[in-house]
Amino acid sequence: MPIHPTALVDPKARIAQTAEVGPYSIVGADVEIGPRTRLMAHVYLEGPAWIGEDNLFFPYSTVGVASQDLKYKGEPSQTRIGSRNKIREFVTIHRGTEGGGMLTRIGDDNLLMAYVHIAHDVQVANHTVLANGVTVGGHVIVEDWAVIGAFTGLHQHCRVGRHAMIGGYSVVTQDVLPFSMTVSEREIKTFGANKTGLERRGFPVETIESLQAAFRILRRPGLNTSQAVERIHEELPSCAELEELIAFIRSSERGVIK
Repeated sequence: MPIHPTALVDPKARIAQTAEVGPYSIVGADVEIGPRTRLMAHVYLEGPAWIGEDNLFFPYSTVGVASQDLKYKGEPSQTRIGSRNKIREFVTIHRGTEGGGMLTRIGDDNLLMAYVHIAHDVQVANHTVLANGVTVGGHVIVEDWAVIGAFTGLHQHCRVGRHAMIGGYSVVTQDVLPFSMTVSEREIKTFGANKTGLERRGFPVETIESLQAAFRILRRPGLNTSQAVERIHEELPSCAELEELIAFIRSSERGVIK
């Protein structure tokens, strides 16, 4: 396997024959790296960590180091990264903690741009884009196809629903609704369905229109969230995406952004 002579690889690391470890990279014990994954240079990996196939780690990215959570006491928690991810410069991904399930997980086909921070016990699904400087607090869940704009901060324990888009420099302290386009200015608000993103991914026109109508009801003056959900049931024909939206709202522990 191509390991640069300046790289330091622990004998207990398990590296596929077709993986590549670039100059000055460090691979610790109990790190497993899958086929065709490439560490460009100056990459630091600490185990226990499992990394899948065809990932590309840019210089100075750091994966699997101890959590910044003051409650972390050195328990042997893990980091898991799927396949075909691009991890850009200075990205930091911290391993899990006992209080959050002992695991930080990144799925497949994600782009984490420069200076993204993934805290302990975060779960990032698949096909997401986290732009430059996004900071993801502990225990956050980011669902499939979410796009998070540059320098956005997500509070601990928040969720970002499927196909949501969050505008840059947003401050997210509650759950972000699936299919929504949400932007934080002085006050963070949901502006409606993520119409362009949903069109690009082949959602039917009728589904997008129903979601737009649902978001209009959620933002209707004089209705609290429970009343708005009832109106959605009464006024709009049911579809899988509306049911997912409603289920997301009802399961929220922090409240949702409207």
